[in-house]
Amino acid sequence: MNGLPLHPAVVHIPVALALVLPVLAIGVLVAARLKPGRQALFLLVAAQAALVIGGFVAMQTGEGAEHEVKGVVPRAAIHEHEEHAETFVWVGVGALVVAIAALGSQIARKEAAARALALAFAVATLVVAFLGFRTGEAGGELVYVHNAGSAYSRGAEAGGVPNDTQPPTEDHGSDDDDD
Repeated sequence: MNGLPLHPAVVHIPVALALVLPVLAIGVLVAARLKPGRQALFLLVAAQAALVIGGFVAMQTGEGAEHEVKGVVPRAAIHEHEEHAETFVWVGVGALVVAIAALGSQIARKEAAARALALAFAVATLVVAFLGFRTGEAGGELVYVHNAGSAYSRGAEAGGVPNDTQPPTEDHGSDDDDD
């Protein structure tokens, strides 16, 4: 992928799903008057499963990115981001279990249990969204505060000054204006 790390591209999948899922889960509950159907619950399970899978892939690609940026970014900042990511993904796994239980209850025609579990899942998606936001915020801090991206710049590879910190060059060539 043109020398750029895969991690920044992958992380947007679970974070975006974390922000969309509460809207979907609450929307399903409201639209169904707290009695969600199998198809709606299946959609929520699938979306939450995609979030969890995307989260695990993001953690794996993050391990590779860590090796590249550890000379640029303080270890404590990397560790904080990792801890937030692990919490985000594992709480996401818990939310997935609740969603599967809601779907299973609906299939077994246990309406009261399905309703309660779907409501618990909706609440869990709010927690997961907060954790996803916090994880993204810590990752953004690595990039924008600690300049993690400079580990991938040509200037850093050549041992020179990263491109964004070099002074601008002026063109002192011929003056072709018509002033």
